[in-house]
Amino acid sequence: MVEHTRSLGFTVAYAMGLGTMIAAGIFSLSGVAVARIGSSAVIAFIIAAVVAGITAASYSEFASIYSENGGGYLFSSQTFDSDFLTYFVGVSRFLGYTGTTAFYLATMGEWWQRFVFPEVWPIPHGTMPLVTTILLGALNARGTEESGTFQVIVTSAKVAVLFAFIGGAFAFAGPVEATGRFAGNFQAEPVGIVSVAALAFITFFGFSAIAASAGEIIEPRKTVPKAIATSILTVVVLYTFVIVAMVNSPIPAEVVAELGETAMGRVAAAFLGPIGRVLIVAGAIFSMVSASNASILAASGIGSLMGERGQAPRPFQRIHPEYGTPFWSVATATGTIVAFILAFSGILPSVEVVGRGLHFHLSALTGFATFNLLVPLSVVNVALVYSRRRYPDLDRPFSVPLVPFVPVLGVLANVALIGNLPFSGILSGIVVVIALVASYYFWGGAPEREELFARVTEARPHAASVEPGGHAARAGERPPTVAGESAAAAGGEEAEAETEERFRILVPVARPSRAPAYVRFASQIAEARTGNGDPLVQVVTITQLPEQTPFEALEDTAGDRADALEAQLEGVETGVDYTVEGHICREVAFDILQTARDDGADLILMGYPEDHPDIASSVQFKSPCDILYVHKLPEHPSLDVVNVGAGGGPHHHALLPLIDDLGTQGAAVHVIRVAPTGEHGTHEAIEDTLDHLSEGIDVEVHEIEADLIADGLVESAAASGGVLFIGATRTRELRRWVFGSTPDRVIERAPETDLPVVVYASSTGVVGRLSEYVFPVYRYLQKLFR
Repeated sequence: MVEHTRSLGFTVAYAMGLGTMIAAGIFSLSGVAVARIGSSAVIAFIIAAVVAGITAASYSEFASIYSENGGGYLFSSQTFDSDFLTYFVGVSRFLGYTGTTAFYLATMGEWWQRFVFPEVWPIPHGTMPLVTTILLGALNARGTEESGTFQVIVTSAKVAVLFAFIGGAFAFAGPVEATGRFAGNFQAEPVGIVSVAALAFITFFGFSAIAASAGEIIEPRKTVPKAIATSILTVVVLYTFVIVAMVNSPIPAEVVAELGETAMGRVAAAFLGPIGRVLIVAGAIFSMVSASNASILAASGIGSLMGERGQAPRPFQRIHPEYGTPFWSVATATGTIVAFILAFSGILPSVEVVGRGLHFHLSALTGFATFNLLVPLSVVNVALVYSRRRYPDLDRPFSVPLVPFVPVLGVLANVALIGNLPFSGILSGIVVVIALVASYYFWGGAPEREELFARVTEARPHAASVEPGGHAARAGERPPTVAGESAAAAGGEEAEAETEERFRILVPVARPSRAPAYVRFASQIAEARTGNGDPLVQVVTITQLPEQTPFEALEDTAGDRADALEAQLEGVETGVDYTVEGHICREVAFDILQTARDDGADLILMGYPEDHPDIASSVQFKSPCDILYVHKLPEHPSLDVVNVGAGGGPHHHALLPLIDDLGTQGAAVHVIRVAPTGEHGTHEAIEDTLDHLSEGIDVEVHEIEADLIADGLVESAAASGGVLFIGATRTRELRRWVFGSTPDRVIERAPETDLPVVVYASSTGVVGRLSEYVFPVYRYLQKLFR
């Protein structure tokens, strides 16, 4: 089963929190805060840190109990029974993280425009934020370990820059004068202090990014609370010294106020000269990029959990088989950030509502993001009180003192900060959340996995009837370590890990009478792919459940079908171990796909799409592994002779390693190149296919002419004997209408000669799918100009 792996230690978790906190808040809000309330900005930042710390304590307690990805969404769903409440928390948190990231990157764009790109070389406003968003999305899609290492490096760099800035300030003014000027600049403005604290809260929200990524963290029960507390304390100290430095700036206060988000760059130039400005600009950009990186990781974790629970589209939960990340969740978070950057960068007009002007700029984006962070935090504080009363005996490695007083204080503080946010941000946050909750109400959510399929029978293991050493074993014999047994019966965790590593072919069978041929064929394929390995064939019979019918109604039927399937396979000789199991499902394609994902299938073998076009098409588009579609297999299929066309395209190239493995195992390989004499088809370069086959393989080349490529393939393969392998066509209807579909035509003609056909489809990502749509156009143009 493809799943998350815990690869992030304390250093990365600490850097994740620190990197999220040391971002736009310190590099952009410090100038705004000092211009507005002078040295009192320190008080505002401390207030924000205390409010964050109260809720961070609740997060730490929950994280010590539920050590998985999801943060506040996970904690709420584990505490409350209301789907709408947990959905609200999840979607609000998702918007908060993505809105925060959009604010960071939009602010970074302002720094690029002011300091990096001179006016003589302008670029369109907003270009850098959009490009950076896409690059960070790609980074997080590739793997959390890579993004975690990136986080440590960038966070270390920007902390070093801050030390240089603080040191430059004290060297410029002198320690005594700097301290005295800071002490004399405090202003008694409670409203201004609370207002700045509300904006500054976004800075300290980085603690939740740690909890939201607990599923990636090693020993999260210990690491998460420790990383949260350490990062908040570190940031408070750093922010205090930065404010001291800003107050001692030789730049006039009115200039600092005018510069706003980019004031710190001008101040650094005054302290350290041009080098200082370069350092601060680099540090600011590093800070905002690393904070954005951590927030994208946290947002994708929430999206993945919501997909798993049916409160987001189901693809959100899918873990990429190669990268081990929730690819679709990361992609959605990236797209949402792009939308926010565009919406709050001049696209939305300023309007007037209930007598108040709504201006959608960076401060409004800050308010939008902070609103969607503070409201779920209040829910988490309430959840802690409720959890203590509902689950008094729950093991809590970390406990918040003075409950319920501390969580209630956190709720009140959060509400007070919300009241001081920009009105545009609050209103836009309310509108977006209401729209999404309403959409969820009408949609109803995706069914959870348990509602779509169930494994009625445990996997019944059967040993290979012909072992590699030549010893015959009775079919049905149950060896002690055959896959499918529980970990306890198979030798504990070590045996379970060994089972998961075995090459596995999933064989869904609709008609039990076909099972012997399918299993014999899958056994030969598995042996060819693994050489002297220990593969496993997993045979599944699936009973589809009508709507409104309870699972219990067909449990006996599914069990009987598994018995019948097992009886069909009795006495069948196989060179590999196999298991038999019975499933009940509402969607057959979902059952096949989920079983392949859960059990870590390396290959799926099933009937060609003509039998079940909707099922086969869905499996082909969404499969986590490659697929073999078989057509008209004989009772005892043989792979002593294999035929393959000299084709092209991604599926043909993905097929060739299997052909090479079969040839290495001793099969005679016939490569068929058909020169089409009719209107359809393209001349293929046979060298490309031959180059993928190893030296020493028995290869015979056939070059023939035929009106259609399919006619030539079938005629030549039937004359040679054996099985014909061809690459699939994923865009079947498009190619049939415009260019013709060779696989479909081969299947239509194969019964005339009793030729067994195997169509190979590779698992394909987004880029691969796009290339498949472009490929037939390319081939058509190639033929046209040739």
